[in-house]
Amino acid sequence: MATERRAEVTWKGSLLEGSGTIDETTSGAIGSQPVSWKARSTDDYGAVTSPEELIAAAHAACFSMALSAGLAKEGHAPEELKTSATVTFQPGEGITTIALTVEGRVPGIDADAFQAAAEGAKANCPVSKALAGVPRITLEATLL
Repeated sequence: MATERRAEVTWKGSLLEGSGTIDETTSGAIGSQPVSWKARSTDDYGAVTSPEELIAAAHAACFSMALSAGLAKEGHAPEELKTSATVTFQPGEGITTIALTVEGRVPGIDADAFQAAAEGAKANCPVSKALAGVPRITLEATLL
């Protein structure tokens, strides 16, 4: 069964001087959040989010779920996975790189098997597939 998720955003003003607000999401888990070009294109973002930050959160969460499922399917359910995703946005070019980093505590598995499972999750998680147009997606996987 397909699921749908929705987000509503209001934007006021021009790109450079304007700003927006994520007004509502299906679950309500992401409440009202300010978004701006400045938060997207500079390191001076304050408490304002950007599309790339939201993509990073979505990618890290989806990758973690896919890796957990893959490991469990092989009989090695993880104790813990800590994943980060760093999305690089270049004004005028778009998203140029996503760097995934995962550290895992997984009983009964060696580093090579963990790396292979992580590569499989990177290739097959739905968000990775949705982001296939990104020129470079890297992965650093460490078994603790």
